[in-house]
Amino acid sequence: MLATLEGMGSAKVRDGLLRFGIVAPKAHGIAMGAIQRYAKSLGRDHGRALRLWKSGWYEARMVAIYTAEPERLTAAQMDAWCKDFDNWGVCDTACWVLFDKTPLAWGRVAPWSRLKGEHQRRAAFALLASLALHDKQAEDARFAASLPLLERAADDERNFVKKSVNWALRAIALRSAALHSACTTLAARLAESEAPSARWIGKDALRYYASAPARKRLAANEARRRRG
Repeated sequence: MLATLEGMGSAKVRDGLLRFGIVAPKAHGIAMGAIQRYAKSLGRDHGRALRLWKSGWYEARMVAIYTAEPERLTAAQMDAWCKDFDNWGVCDTACWVLFDKTPLAWGRVAPWSRLKGEHQRRAAFALLASLALHDKQAEDARFAASLPLLERAADDERNFVKKSVNWALRAIALRSAALHSACTTLAARLAESEAPSARWIGKDALRYYASAPARKRLAANEARRRRG
């Protein structure tokens, strides 16, 4: 499989990763669509996914994410992969397509929010945003309890952290009217912060909440909740 991935590589695609802010020390240069098609052709195999991850190659790790079995994940495996995150692409993909599909996900958000590494801390909020968008059964209280985590991280000036905090704050707000109110209060407070990153997060979130797409999504989610 590693040889197959190497053969699929392209110098043009590899060089293009930097344009998207993806710094991958070991990369062949394979377009995401091709990675997804190859992963789909392989099917799920957790043991193989773990071996691919250990190779350290960007594309191999992406295939590992798409082919791992969520039900076989352990908290220790999730922590180990989080520790290895070295770019936002791998971090966000793992949270968006794999980690948020296991009930272990909720238990990783708070611990990861206290990690020092930029992409490790980002993982906490990328995972929280993924849960906000994908976990339809979660109660509002779980998300409300996570808002202090967002506030504590809002003064982190690192680009990939502050953007993930903003992503989570935007996503949580649209789940319900109650969460929208709580997030709006938090965003307004952040917008008045002395910390530049917190101000940016707060002001951007408030602008987003006022947009037509955000209002439409909130209304749709509220209607869905009323239908049960």
